[in-house]
Amino acid sequence: MRERIESHANRKIKLAASLHARRGREKANCFLVEGLRLAEMAAESHWQTEYALFTQAFAQKARGARLLERLEARCPLYEVDEGCFKKVAATDSPQGIALVMRAQHQSLGAHSVRRKESLYIVLDGVQDPGNVGTIIRTADAAGADGVICLCGTADLFGDKTMRSTMGSLFHLPIFTEVTTEALMEFCTAHGIALCAAALDPAAKPLFDPLFQRACAIVLGNEGNGISETILQEAAHVFIPMYGRAESLNVATSAAILLYEAVRQRNYNHSAQQR
Repeated sequence: MRERIESHANRKIKLAASLHARRGREKANCFLVEGLRLAEMAAESHWQTEYALFTQAFAQKARGARLLERLEARCPLYEVDEGCFKKVAATDSPQGIALVMRAQHQSLGAHSVRRKESLYIVLDGVQDPGNVGTIIRTADAAGADGVICLCGTADLFGDKTMRSTMGSLFHLPIFTEVTTEALMEFCTAHGIALCAAALDPAAKPLFDPLFQRACAIVLGNEGNGISETILQEAAHVFIPMYGRAESLNVATSAAILLYEAVRQRNYNHSAQQR
C-alpha cells in the first residue's frame, strides 16, 4: 500500500520524529532506521517494520525503487515531500528513506547457546553510542554469538548507535539492560568463562590461550572501566602497548580481543607458516 502524506503534523510524521529521543522510543517501543543501506538490511531481516517514509526523489532511483518494491510486501509506504522528510531525518544529508521498526528485546535467560566454544562480548556500561555500535559491527564480523549490554550501556536503538552498527543489529543476538547477576547466572549455566579487559598485575597478555574455550569478553565504561563485581569473577587479560599511548579506545580494544579469539580458534602455528 502506498499513500502520500501532505501535512507535517501528520501523526506518522510526529511519531517518526519522536523516535530520536529515548523517551519517544520507549513509549512507542519503536526505533528509526534511516538511510538506504540500513533500510536494505532491515528489509532483509525478520524484524517487524511498522511503516516506511520516502521521498519522490528516492523512489525515482533504481535502487530505491527496488527497495520500495520489497518493502511494499511487508509494510505501508508513505511518500512525503523533502521538507517533511527533513523533519524526520537525523542526518545532515538525508537519503530519502526511513523505516519505523518495532524494537525487539531479547531475553538472555531464554537464549539458546548454539555451540560449545561460544564467544560473547559483554559491554559493562559502555556509554558512547558510536563505540557500542562499532563493537556490535565488529562482533558480527568476527562471528561472535551475541553481544550482552549490561545496565548503563548506551541505548541500542539510538540514532548514532544504529548507524554505527551498519546493520549488524539485525544479524546477531543482542541483549540489553542485563543485570550483573543475570550475566553471572547465564555464564555459570552454560560453562562460559568471563575474560575481563583489565590492566593489573594479575592480568595475562591477550596472546595467552584464554579464548580457546567458551568465553565472554568484558569491556568496561570508557572512564571507570569494569565493575568490581565482574573483575572479582573474571580472568584478567590485557593488550600490550609498546608506544607511548596510555590507552586504547574501547571499540579498538574489542576488535583486537575478538580477532585474537578468532586467531586462537581458527589458525594454528603451522597454518600461519604456510
